[in-house]
Amino acid sequence: MRLGLPLLVFIMASTALAGAAITGVLAAGYDGWQPIVIAAALGALVAVPVTLFATRQIRNLR
Repeated sequence: MRLGLPLLVFIMASTALAGAAITGVLAAGYDGWQPIVIAAALGALVAVPVTLFATRQIRNLR
């Protein structure tokens, strides 16, 4: 599998999901670097299956 499309989808998905998770952590009142790093890591981790699903859906449009 070529990495062009999945890489682009992962970059967009991980940025969006990590940003949403960090916003949620900060809105919940957690401060410090540890909750922010954990939220960013979880957002990037969740982006992997999202990337696989979105890439398959895009490739099936043909």
